[in-house]
Amino acid sequence: QVQLVESGGGAVQAGGSLRLSCVSARSTSNIPCMGWFRQAPGKEREAVASIYFRNGRTDYGASGQGRFTISPDNAENTVYLQMNSLKPEDTAVYYCAAGWTTIGGYRCPLDTIRYEYWGQGTQVTVSS
Repeated sequence: QVQLVESGGGAVQAGGSLRLSCVSARSTSNIPCMGWFRQAPGKEREAVASIYFRNGRTDYGASGQGRFTISPDNAENTVYLQMNSLKPEDTAVYYCAAGWTTIGGYRCPLDTIRYEYWGQGTQVTVSS
């Protein structure tokens, strides 16, 4: 069983930055995909970014394009999400996920159903 723990959320003003961390309680070295997702009140969970550890490829959902960066720290079993130029519409609970499914053997999906393991989430609130 893989346990994922997110941290780094909080309240920030529009235009600010946050860096979220996702630590795996067990080594994720064999799991090829990790991703960040978010869910705002009354909305479906959506993809922010994914990373394929075997080649370092990153992919971004519409919500993560341009302002967010996903990156790994393999030695620490940690995946980060750097969020810059935050907007009020970025307010959501942010979830870390890990999964075995790849697409074509070279990248990771951006679909929630393809990830088997999930963290509890960390709240991000952006005020205007």
